Amino acid sequence: MYVFFAVLVAALAMASFAFASADGALFTAQNLKDYALRVVNFIIFAFLLYKFGGAKIKAFFVGRRDQIKQELDDLQARQAAAEKKLKEVETGIANMAQEKKAILDQARVQGEAIKAAIIEKAHNDAEALKAQAKRTAANEVQAAIDSIRAEMADMVVAAAEKIVAEKLSAQDHEKLVDDYLTKVVLN
Repeated sequence: MYVFFAVLVAALAMASFAFASADGALFTAQNLKDYALRVVNFIIFAFLLYKFGGAKIKAFFVGRRDQIKQELDDLQARQAAAEKKLKEVETGIANMAQEKKAILDQARVQGEAIKAAIIEKAHNDAEALKAQAKRTAANEVQAAIDSIRAEMADMVVAAAEKIVAEKLSAQDHEKLVDDYLTKVVLN
């Protein structure tokens, strides 16, 4: 801090010598007295500035330096955190391809298992349908046989009635009816 003020005073002294020598007379009494008053005035101003504002100015620059240092440290910490996060993301991206393959393989295995289950169920359903169709066909055949037997019985009865009607006379018919009624009444 003292070096700064010494350099500043020296620079002002050089500048004032240059200014004073601009009108030709370098060391006149008036110029030296004026120059000395100005230097004293500046020294008093600098001293008062240092006395009343020096601590605050120093604190300001020290605080600013500490603040900049803190900001740099924070930036470095954030940069390190960002780099760590980037590495995690890159690792995640690299693992994503493996996870994708594992998921696809698992889905493929599940799909094959579902396919096999569907095929097995279809075979079982087909066997059940075949068995039901056989039962239905057997029932239909039995119903057809029963229907044919009933028709044949009706046809036999009709044929027998026709034969009996042709060979049976009215007198034989009455005798047959009487015999039948006798058997029915007695039984």
